[in-house]
Amino acid sequence: MKKWMAILATTMLVFVALQSCKSKPKDADLQQAATAAVAKITDMGPTPMISVQNGVATLTGEVKDESAKTAFATAVGAVKGITEVNNQLSVMPPPPPTTAPVTVTADDALNTAVAGVLKDFNTAKAEVKDGVVTLTGNLKKTDLPKLMMALNALKPKKIENKLTIQ
Repeated sequence: MKKWMAILATTMLVFVALQSCKSKPKDADLQQAATAAVAKITDMGPTPMISVQNGVATLTGEVKDESAKTAFATAVGAVKGITEVNNQLSVMPPPPPTTAPVTVTADDALNTAVAGVLKDFNTAKAEVKDGVVTLTGNLKKTDLPKLMMALNALKPKKIENKLTIQ
C-alpha cells in the first residue's frame, strides 16, 4: 500500500509540474504582437501606445476619429493571448473652422492714409474708390493748399475736389 501511495503522490507531483510548465504568453510578447497588429492599420492617424499586463492590453493616446479608435481596439483584441482590451484612446478635437481670407485692397491702405490727413481738417470728408479720392464738405481757402499737398503725397490716381471753399 505504501508503494501505491508513493506512486500516486509521484504521479500527482508530475502532473502538477507539467501543468505549471504550460506557460501563458509573456506580456512582452503580447505587447509586441499587438504593436505589430496595430502597425498594419494605415490611414488612421497616429499609432496608439500599447501596454500589456496579465494579458490585458491598454491602449492610450490620441487618434483622429472614432473609427480609428475602434479599428485599433479590434486589431489588438484579435491578438491570441490578449484576454481584454482597455481602450483609453481619445479622439482628437476637430480643427478650427477656416475663415475666408481677408482681402486687402489698395484702397484700404489709401483710405487709412487719407483718414490720417483729414484728422487735421475736421470739416472736410473724403471717399476713396479705385484709387480716386473724392473730397466733400467745407474748407477754408487758406487750408486748401495744405490739404491738397498732403493728399498728393499719398499718390492717389486722382483727387476730385467737391469741397465748398469758405
